[in-house]
Amino acid sequence: MSPSRPRTAFWRGFRAALPFSLMVVPFGTIFGVIAIEAGLDLLEAMSMTVLVIAGASQLTALQLMMDDAPLWVVVLSALAVNLRMAMYSAALAPHLGPAPFWTRACAAYLLFDQTYALSVVDYEDRPADSTAAKVAFYFGSATPILPLWLISSYAGAVLGTAIPEEFGLEFAVPIMFLAIIGPALRTPAHIAAAFAAIATALALSFLPWNLWLIAAGLVGMMVGAEVERRTELWKARQA
Repeated sequence: MSPSRPRTAFWRGFRAALPFSLMVVPFGTIFGVIAIEAGLDLLEAMSMTVLVIAGASQLTALQLMMDDAPLWVVVLSALAVNLRMAMYSAALAPHLGPAPFWTRACAAYLLFDQTYALSVVDYEDRPADSTAAKVAFYFGSATPILPLWLISSYAGAVLGTAIPEEFGLEFAVPIMFLAIIGPALRTPAHIAAAFAAIATALALSFLPWNLWLIAAGLVGMMVGAEVERRTELWKARQA
């Protein structure tokens, strides 16, 4: 496959992200509604969504705030949910690392599940692409997502409980994450990490304040790292 031009890569990323737009709108709306129900005002809700841009951790923090969980549990849970961003960064570093500092800084701000999942798959399919083309694809994939996330969060915060429950907006959260995770389960390490996290979450679901989420994330990462280590050792022995 011939290398892509940056312009072509940008629009390829843009088109690849469009299906996720259908899920981002209800997801962002849910966050806005819950933020107001949790006691945040409009400025606080929008400040949180602009600065964090991580729906899962934002919803986790808000739910714990509504449950009157201790501050350390709120902060630790949100950080645990966002630990995946560190793994995302490590996976993207070989591709975006050569880019200029400010480009990498903007990429870090726009690092969320959709940009990571789409970019990693594209980079694996097009190893000959230049750094400029990879950067262009990355920003292209973020372009339709970010504005919709901010607008829908604002709409949810403004409309609040005026949105009928019959709309069932909560369906968007699990569907979007399934759509993101599914294509990424390409290696034994990914699959092992996913199943280990699921098993841990189910086994420890009785824990209060969503502490099972922290445990599931940690166990999933450890299992995935160990399987990856053993896989690399096996490959080295076969070489």
